[in-house]
Amino acid sequence: MNRLVTLFIILFVVIGVAVGTTVILSAVLHIPVTITSVINAILIGVVGVISINIISRIIKLRAGNVVGKTTAESLSLVIQFIGYTIIVILALTAVHVAVTSALIGGTVFGLVIGLALQTPLSNVFSGIFLILSRPFNIGDRVTLTTWQYGLLAPTYPPKFWSNDFLIPGYTGIIQDINLMYTTILTDENVVMKIPNNIMIQAAIFVHNEEYRLVRTKYEIPKDLDPDYVIPKLKEKISGLSFLVKEPEIKVLDTTLNTYVIVVDAYCKGQYEEPPRSEIIKVIMKTIKDIQSVKVNEKNSSH
Repeated sequence: MNRLVTLFIILFVVIGVAVGTTVILSAVLHIPVTITSVINAILIGVVGVISINIISRIIKLRAGNVVGKTTAESLSLVIQFIGYTIIVILALTAVHVAVTSALIGGTVFGLVIGLALQTPLSNVFSGIFLILSRPFNIGDRVTLTTWQYGLLAPTYPPKFWSNDFLIPGYTGIIQDINLMYTTILTDENVVMKIPNNIMIQAAIFVHNEEYRLVRTKYEIPKDLDPDYVIPKLKEKISGLSFLVKEPEIKVLDTTLNTYVIVVDAYCKGQYEEPPRSEIIKVIMKTIKDIQSVKVNEKNSSH
């Protein structure tokens, strides 16, 4: 009984909408239509919307296991947009509205809307390009830099002793990619949402390698012979568990009372600071031991 009442209500609403639409199109817009054609257009719209929603839901569920949940949701939105556009064209055809006229009117309307929504639409299309090209994936640790890919010379002394240049950008883990924004959890544990039209033109450093080069510089007093110090340091540093292979150590520069060595070591992981910290601690301890031995030898000779 309840189903029968619901069916009558739906039928009444459809007929009412059809009659109202027919009156508006005929009397106001002067478009010759019949109630039958309007009902056909409504049925096309209802069946089309239901079908598009079912298809997009299936794609979201099936594609989510292959390309990821976020990408599947974005693809679902694109399919809905295309599907609804086709439904509108079919509905207009059913009420005998010339598709060419509708497209011309839609073009003018689209130009106005496009100019008003230039930045949001740029984000949407950039998001689609990011999803299709996939320069990075969710979970990747990346460094993002733009305009346009310049480098900075370090002026903070401790930073100078690690790198000869700095990349002006943000580093973090990709958490989400949708049609408007890409979400990054930075190394400082801050969530950053970047518009996709910036992401599409940025330089992206993807840090998903198993190991990376870590460069460490250190000043050593000139009274310690580098030909003696470097083999000792290489032996001690090679004992660190995160090293992939034996490090390279060479003299890089000199000052009035010291010389500067550089240790190039390939270390497991995506971060530079933890292995560099351990390497510096090993260097400090080794230099201290060498100096102690030298002092003891000097005292023994006296």
